[in-house]
Amino acid sequence: MLNVKHAASAIMSRAVLSAALLIAALTPAGPATAQQIPQTGLPVVELSAGMHLIHAEVARTDEQRAIGLMARKEMAQNAGMIFVFEQPAQQCFWMRNTLIPLSAAFVADDGTIVNIVEMQPLSDVSHCSAKPVRYVLEMNKGWFDKRGFKAGSKLRGGPWPK
Repeated sequence: MLNVKHAASAIMSRAVLSAALLIAALTPAGPATAQQIPQTGLPVVELSAGMHLIHAEVARTDEQRAIGLMARKEMAQNAGMIFVFEQPAQQCFWMRNTLIPLSAAFVADDGTIVNIVEMQPLSDVSHCSAKPVRYVLEMNKGWFDKRGFKAGSKLRGGPWPK
């Protein structure tokens, strides 16, 4: 009788473990899981910075903004990501789970760059806008500096008024 109880207990433990694994496998992946795989399929908008054309993926939802450029191993020279927020606020960014060095331009509603920060990969250091903004454009590190863009420079196209 003892062996039957032990066998039944072992079968029950395996069934509970299998059910837990099945539930975990069927649960939609949230940002924590998505950080390991780059997000794809975001809409792309063309921006112009002087004579330079930028192809920026648009991150509009909380989840899209939370994932951002995490887990990317590279990004094309004139590619980037524009983060769009509903209301102007001080925006702060960090580089947790982001593998490539980036520059972030904090952009006012009219497309004027408020400030630019340089960010190191895999860092929890927070980089913030100098004043409330609704837009943040991330590019490969040094992109703005190499092209002479700084606070006060204007971007065209994109989500802000023309």
